Amino acid sequence: MQSENKFFEDFAKMINGVAGTVAGVGREAENNFKEKARGWFSDLDMVSREEFDAVKAMAQKAREKSVMLEKRIEALENSIAAASAAPAAKKADTAAKDAPKTAPKKKPSGKK
Repeated sequence: MQSENKFFEDFAKMINGVAGTVAGVGREAENNFKEKARGWFSDLDMVSREEFDAVKAMAQKAREKSVMLEKRIEALENSIAAASAAPAAKKADTAAKDAPKTAPKKKPSGKK
């Protein structure tokens, strides 16, 4: 009986050793795969998340500034249009005041 127990004990130790070795090989394979993947991705010339977020923030600021400048240009164009319309209206008023109030009288012609 003692020999049977010794056999099972040795067999259990061997299985535990194999399981530990398989787990170590699995971790080693995973680390190797991660290292290879990092190498592949670095060769693809991809940007990091931090760089992407920084450029995204810069683009958002530029978009906001563009919208602000468009509004400013529109306001300036409106004020220029209003300023140029005012002298034209003033000129029309002045011309209307200077125009004779009544139509000139026609000289009677001798024919009837």
